[in-house]
Parts: sequence; structure tokens; C-alpha cells
Amino acid sequence: MERSGYLRPTGDEPSRSRPYLSPHTPPRSSSDTSAPTPQHSSADTAPHSSRQVWYTSYGSNTHLGRLAHYINGGRPPGASRVHPGCRDRRPPAASVPVELPGALYFATESDLWGGGRAFYDPDAPGRVLARAHLVTVGQFSDIAAQEMYREPGTDLDLTRALTTGRQTLGDGRYETLVRAGTRDGLPLLTFTAPWHLHDVPGNPPSAVYLAHLYAGLRETGAWDPATIAAYLAASPGAAGHWSAADVAALGAVT
Repeated sequence: MERSGYLRPTGDEPSRSRPYLSPHTPPRSSSDTSAPTPQHSSADTAPHSSRQVWYTSYGSNTHLGRLAHYINGGRPPGASRVHPGCRDRRPPAASVPVELPGALYFATESDLWGGGRAFYDPDAPGRVLARAHLVTVGQFSDIAAQEMYREPGTDLDLTRALTTGRQTLGDGRYETLVRAGTRDGLPLLTFTAPWHLHDVPGNPPSAVYLAHLYAGLRETGAWDPATIAAYLAASPGAAGHWSAADVAALGAVT
């Protein structure tokens, strides 16, 4: 049984995305049905870099300790690369569990962890367990740059992703931005590969990488351990190589 507490993204069409709220305005509760206070003047005058989005992670950055290395810089345990970090080193203003439509799968070869990388196919059937972190546009841009093996420091123009739901910045892995929904009037943004689930061969993830995914989803408190272990073990690329019991055993030592 899943525990309550996670949030599904709303089904707003990308072209009808709502305006940014001021970064100083706390998110409304999901149970608050009252009309929001207009924020036009705050949003219009706030610097672009400081406006907020939900960076939605379905991979190792579901784990807050792992995400901290993308924000603060440094090399996470078990990884082979040092991250330069973000210009803005504040932690996320909030982190909430979400479920996205689509599928998680593992493919290509990670030179950071070894084994397959996690990717998101928003067009495939299924559901993806994820965690949305409330960050600034500047932080999202710097996290994305590090995932793309680029130097952080430049804000991304997110117009196409926000208006059409997808934006391709290159042909590499993690160079396609996806707007997966909206939460409290702010976009749920993530990045993945330009290809689809069945376009590339699967590759099982390494134990240390899978352990971060398991631990990050457990941190949310939204899903019980058996549900998380079964979900990860059944994901294409991991299926047939990892059992739910194997994944749960990894989680016991994280």
C-alpha cells in the first residue's frame, strides 16, 4: 500500500502554463482551493534567475544528499566526478514527492557511476515515481548544465519548454527539457534524452546508483519500501537483472 502525501502534477496544457510566483511567496497547500493572490507585480519585477520552478528528479537527485553535491559542489560518495555546484548554493525551498506519467528506464553507460543511467520517457505508458525540488531558474539551469557536462553559470531560456512541453538543447543524454505538469502554479521541469524507451538498448544500473534512487524515494515518505523496490526492479534496463529483493537489500545499507 502506498502512503498518502505524494502529489500528482496537474494536467495543465503547456501552452496554458500559469505565470511564475515571486520567489518570496511560499507555495500554496494542495488543499487550498481559494483564489491565489495576484502576483503580477512581483513576478514581473523579479530577476529571471531568481524565479522559481520545480526541478523534478526521477534519478539519483531524488536523494537530497546527492542533490547537495550539484548545488554546493563536490564529489558524492561512490561517484568518479567532482561537481562545480550552482552559483546560488541555497538548498531547495521545498521538496515534494510526485508521480509523472510515463516510464523510467536505464540505458547507455554512466562514466560517473558505472552501469546504466536513468532516463524518463514521457510518451511511454506507466507512472514514474519522482521528487520535485523548488529551486530558482538559475539553480535549475546550473543543475542541468552539470548533468549535460557543461559549465554552469548561464540561465537557460525555458520559453519553449514552458509553452510546448519540450525543448531540445542538444542531441546528448539529458539535453532535452520536459515540462511534465504544474504544481502550485509553477512548472514541473525535468530533463531526459531525445530518444524514446525502445530506441536504445537497456543497460542495468550499478548497485551504488540504484541505492541512491531507492534511498531518495524512501526519503519522501510517500511510498513504502516494497513498492519502491518493485518499481525500480521492474523498470526497463533493470528488469531481469535486479529483483525487488536485491533492490530492497541495497536500501538496507544506504
